[in-house]
Amino acid sequence: MEQHMAIIYMARHGRAAGSYSDDLDPGLDELGHTQATRAGEQLGGNQPLSILSSPLRRARETAAPLALSLDAEVSIEDRVSEIPSPGLSLQERGPWLQTVMQGKWQDQTEELQQWQQNMVNCLLALKQDTVIFTHFVAINAMVAAATNSSEVLIFRPDNGSITQFDTRGGKLQLLDLGDEAVTSVN
Repeated sequence: MEQHMAIIYMARHGRAAGSYSDDLDPGLDELGHTQATRAGEQLGGNQPLSILSSPLRRARETAAPLALSLDAEVSIEDRVSEIPSPGLSLQERGPWLQTVMQGKWQDQTEELQQWQQNMVNCLLALKQDTVIFTHFVAINAMVAAATNSSEVLIFRPDNGSITQFDTRGGKLQLLDLGDEAVTSVN
């Protein structure tokens, strides 16, 4: 029985109007909206496409131009949301995230390892080519899974960049890293 392969485009949200440590759910700033439009234009030629988004506002706002141009619905998918930081205040989140990103997956909490695995399962379950509007660490988590890397931080995907995977043979495989930038997590 031949297994269907899906191409998966993981797009990092456009630049947010607030940072990880000063706003729980910021939208996009002006540059972020420009980046969202550019990502939508880049992805618009790849049809048919399913569109998934993290429930966070910056990801949903980044998905909007593509959804509008394709006259398509955006499905909200919790498994591609931002890295969970339960119980941490906004002020504690930044330093905590810096520590996590310097580490290895096997040294993270069971909850974070499960977050990564749940996202892998989400991607492997996709039956058609799909764009996922998501976040910096989430994209790194999938690159790590696809390349069998233990590093949490593999590269720095720029806002609006697109990293491509496929699911050939029932495995997540990296096709192309998105544009990299000197960036802060937002």
